[in-house]
Formats: sequence, C-alpha cells, structure tokens
Amino acid sequence: MNPKRMKRTNIPKRYVIVILTFICTSVCYIERVGFSIAYTAAADATGVNQSSKGMILSTFYYGYACSQVPGGWAAQKIGGRRILLLSFVLWSITCAFVPLDLNRVTILVIARLLVGVSQGFIFPSIHTVLAQWVPPHERSRSVSLTTSGMYFGAAAGMLVLPSLVKFRGPQSVFLAEASLGAIWSLLWFKYAIDPPRSEHPKATASGFGELLLPIKGNQKTKVENGGHSIRTPKIPWKKIIFSLPVWAIVANNFTFHYALYVLMNWLPTYFELGLQLSLEDMGSSKMMPYFNMFLFSNIGGVIADHLITRRVLSVTGTRKLLNTIGFVVASFALMALPRFRTPNGVVFCSSVALGFLALGRAGFAVNHMDVAPRYAGIVMGVSNTAGTLAGIIGVDLTGRLLEASKAAHLDLTSPDSWRAVFLIPGSLCIFSSILFLQFSTGERIFD
Repeated sequence: MNPKRMKRTNIPKRYVIVILTFICTSVCYIERVGFSIAYTAAADATGVNQSSKGMILSTFYYGYACSQVPGGWAAQKIGGRRILLLSFVLWSITCAFVPLDLNRVTILVIARLLVGVSQGFIFPSIHTVLAQWVPPHERSRSVSLTTSGMYFGAAAGMLVLPSLVKFRGPQSVFLAEASLGAIWSLLWFKYAIDPPRSEHPKATASGFGELLLPIKGNQKTKVENGGHSIRTPKIPWKKIIFSLPVWAIVANNFTFHYALYVLMNWLPTYFELGLQLSLEDMGSSKMMPYFNMFLFSNIGGVIADHLITRRVLSVTGTRKLLNTIGFVVASFALMALPRFRTPNGVVFCSSVALGFLALGRAGFAVNHMDVAPRYAGIVMGVSNTAGTLAGIIGVDLTGRLLEASKAAHLDLTSPDSWRAVFLIPGSLCIFSSILFLQFSTGERIFD
C-alpha cells in the first residue's frame, strides 16, 4: 500500500482538550501541595504556632471562594478557554515573584489571596469547556480523568517537592510551580480551541449540538442563509439557588473539600509532629493517598459510564450509588485514622479515605452536567464556592483545635489531640451522603 494514500490517524480534539484539562488540574494541585510543604518547612523551622499556620494556609481559600461564581459567569459570557488561560498566567506570575519570607506576613497573605482568586476561575472554566466538548456518554470518565489530575498533582508534589525543599530551599518550590504554569499556558494557547461547529461557543455545547444542549425556540433567531444563530441564554439564578438537587451537590462538594483540604494541608504536620517522622524519611509512601485518589477517580468514572450506557442503572441511580459507597467508606476511614500510630497505618487509612472520596466524585461532581449542562460552569461556581468555604473553615479550625489541645496540656503526639480533627469530616460524609440520596437527580432540570 502506498504510504501516501494511508489516512493519517488524528486524535479527536475533545480528547486533546480533556488531556490538557487533566494536566491543568495536576499543575494546580502541585502548587497547592507545594505551598503547604514549603510553608510548613519554613514555619516549623522558625517556631510558628499551629493557629498562625492555619491562618496562612487558609488564606488561599478566601481568594478562591470570592472568584468561584464570577468565574462561572465569566466562562459563560467570555468563554471558558480564554478565562482558563488568563487565570493560569496570573497565578503563575504571582508565584514567580513572591518571596517566602515569614517576616513579611502581609505580602505573603496578599500573594496567597491573589493565587486563590486566580485559581478560583479555573474549575468553573473547565466545566464550561467540558460541557462544550464532551458528549453525555463520555461525561463521567472525562470529568473523572480531568479531576483526577488534582490527585495526580498532589501525589507528584508530595513525592518530589520535599526533596526540592531540602536541597534547594522552600523558595525553589515557588519557582518550580511558576515554570510548570508557564509551560501549561503555552500548551493551552497552542492546542486549545473553541468547538468548531458553534457560532457562539461561549454559550453552547457545540460539536455535539442539540444532543448535549438542546436549544429552545426562543433561543434561536433566523439568519438570511436559513441557518440559526444562538443568543446567550439568560442565567436562571433563582432556579439554581432554590434547587434542592443543586443543594445536594453543594453539600457533598463542601464535605469532599473539607476532608481533602484538611488532609492536604495538615497531613504533613500529622506526620512531622503526630508521628515524629519527617516527610523526607517516608520515601514514596507519602504520595500513596493522592495516587489512590487518582486511581479511584478514574475507576469511578469508568464504572459510572458503564452502568449508564449499558442501562444497568439510571443516571440518577448511578450517581447515588457511587456517591454513597464513596462517602460512607471514607467516613469510617477518617474516623479510624487517629487510632493508627504507625506510618504505614496512617498511609493506608488516609489512602482509603481519599480514594473512596474520589470514587464519590463520579456521583456528585459529574452531577453538575447532568442537571444543568448549559450552565455547568455556573453551577460548578456555586458548588465550588461551598467547597472553598470548607477549605477556609476546615484548615483554620484544625489549627485552632490543635492549639486548644496544647492548651489542655495534650501533646500533639497523642491520638486525643487529633481525634476531633478527623471526626468532623467523617461525620460530614455521613450527613452529606444522606442528603444526596434524598434530593439528587440525574435528570436535566435547567435547559
């Protein structure tokens, strides 16, 4: 056969978009884990108390919370592709030029707020982009792969960055993160495009047309050539705010991120002070909780799409099943965690907790696109605001709980000092899973 006549095999563009969004979330979470590792090392070396650490670590989430809903609005009106690139460039520049100087607390707080605001636009933009590109039968595994980048990035950060801190100092982490952000920005600028079959890509899920986002009559206007142009739909804010299925998503997003952010920001302290073990001495085992999240997130997406496409369960039944299994198992693992007093035991328990929480994302996280595919970025912004508030509350509250334990003359090596830290997210898992069972749906409720 003449090689010139052979057809070239091209990767579908939606796969390129999903892979790039996976890399995007990976780099974002390398940054978040990296700051926690670098700041913890610098703070512990200078004797900063746990309450002050909690305040600095939670500053990011204040900025992050402020930009979630504006991020969804901007992605809807301007376009997720453009907003995603802009936000990435902004936080990368901030990381590149901010010094990790514990004597200049104000500058550090402002920088973390700026990074938080910039990254707050990212996930609503990603959901807007995915709603434009991904057809319903690929939705679960595409969203799961994209979000699993968070855990892959966290695992990579936990594996590599402690050594970088040891040999190059905490400031080197900021420079490495900024470099990764710049590289991804260039890739996104070169390879990401808006869906080709849309005359108004910022408002529709083109490439799959009416299959994904049906257009009602009052949203079309005739043009001279007999085609249609699509107006930007009015966002149904009132319906979104007062929707019980949306609040079911919100509650589970809050719980998921409360548990994730507490473990992400305080697990290094638990190893260092609770178990008297440095992260450097733990080798590759410290990355296992996040690597487990990466695996279970993708497993959950594949299972969900299989159950739905083979008609084993309805979309509603699939979301409820995976969400419930994930959150209930995670609840028991979180509550049991302080009972383990060996590094292997803690790694195992935290791996189970985070892994099954990631499995649960095939329930509540994908549900944004089920109930509101046209407004996925907006609903994600509302939902992720709650998840960000969980970061503010959980990270700061954990520092206060540990300081209260010290005031009560409890040593931080004692399990009693950490029991409430893990009991709270464990209890929230049970409560939010019940809400999701009661009120969630897999049916479209916003056109």
